[in-house]
Amino acid sequence: MGKPFALRLLSAAISASLLFSSSLSAQSSRSTATPPAQGRVIQSAADFAILSHRARIAPENAMLMERLNSLLPQLMAEQNIDMWLVLNREIAEDPVYFTLVPQPSFAARRTTMLVFNRLADGTVEKLTVNRYPLGAPYTAAWQGGSLDEQWQALSELIVAKNPGNIAINVSDDWPVADGLSSALHSRLKSVLPEPFHSRLVSAEKLVVRWLEQRTQAELEVYPHIVALARGVIAEGFSSRVITPGVTTTDDVAWYLRERFSQLELPTWFMPYVSLQRTSTSCEADTPFCGESGVIQRGDVLHTDVGICYLKLCTDTQEMAYVLRDNETDAPAGLKAAMATGNRWQDILTKEFVTGRSGNEILAATQRQSRRDGIVSSTYSHPLGFFGHAPGPTIGMWDNQGPTPVQGDWPLYANTAYAIEGNIKQPLAEWNNKLVHIKLEQSAYFNGKEVIYLAGRQTQFHLVR
Repeated sequence: MGKPFALRLLSAAISASLLFSSSLSAQSSRSTATPPAQGRVIQSAADFAILSHRARIAPENAMLMERLNSLLPQLMAEQNIDMWLVLNREIAEDPVYFTLVPQPSFAARRTTMLVFNRLADGTVEKLTVNRYPLGAPYTAAWQGGSLDEQWQALSELIVAKNPGNIAINVSDDWPVADGLSSALHSRLKSVLPEPFHSRLVSAEKLVVRWLEQRTQAELEVYPHIVALARGVIAEGFSSRVITPGVTTTDDVAWYLRERFSQLELPTWFMPYVSLQRTSTSCEADTPFCGESGVIQRGDVLHTDVGICYLKLCTDTQEMAYVLRDNETDAPAGLKAAMATGNRWQDILTKEFVTGRSGNEILAATQRQSRRDGIVSSTYSHPLGFFGHAPGPTIGMWDNQGPTPVQGDWPLYANTAYAIEGNIKQPLAEWNNKLVHIKLEQSAYFNGKEVIYLAGRQTQFHLVR
């Protein structure tokens, strides 16, 4: 859908919302009578343990072993792949490489070749053809020698195993599945006997499934990881960090960045903080309402942060309100807008059905939101080893229509998502100007329902 058309749709929806603002407020007031499910308040990251880098190695490798021994054979059978090659050069590693090798690992030494060969009994051989062997859980099929000898050894191994097909990481549509460089691709074809060339197939579906599928062990630790991200946000959106009239939005953003660094939790993007107030421009065609500057009492704050820990990544957006001198809580209109945002989340997550595509989930969410009089924008995405992970795209902020390929990907059980989007609602306390509630929480789909990994925000952070 082109942007002008999308903006016209949004403008019409906003107009409808303004006409029915009184009914929306009544609906939101009713919704606040029963607190939204899975709401959880987290006060600080200090309430959660963080392992040293050395102590992280054992659990990360245990989770990797479970994936390689149990998950990978299932996925290779599911995608009917006989052999999977992951070929890398140092400093130019395949995006999937570090999800396949044990820690500590910082690079693919020289040229590193991983070979996954599915046997008749369904198990998968994990082999390397490297000058430097990786060690367990991999078995060295060859080691030492020159680069030419290494490529010849790979060719001989493939011929000896005689797979019906050979999956390689080339893809037009999925960047994470396009890690085989042009030079390595050419070299592979040059050493393979001609009859094997026709057996080369794209590994894109296998790569997407490998990256999106979460194991039970990962789902055990994921809530703790998400809670750490939410805990740092709570610290940043408090009087411990913000002095109204002095602290800027950039100050808070850098607090978040430096706090994560202090905790040795890498961020996968720079934290973002913005504010809204009565003077903030927020029109029907404004994609994201907010500005930067000195934080004042009465401001509405928003942040977006993402961290990775134990190889798993988060993506979180939350809202705060800076209390005026005579206030002890956020204004009723703001609380009603938050409730509308939670209602939009419920509409979206209710549409999660195994096998349904991201585009189908988006369309169903939009239909129900319109029926409920909610002006919303949906742009949710998978989470996992990457913050923007592969799997079903459920809308994009600049395209509220179908997304080709990624939006057509079906929903699988035991996959994780950033439930991301926003609502706009007239705020009586701002003379019916629009307030923009932007929410994002990390969650997983167990095949029956969506469960927020560390709860979700259902009330504003309050800065006193």
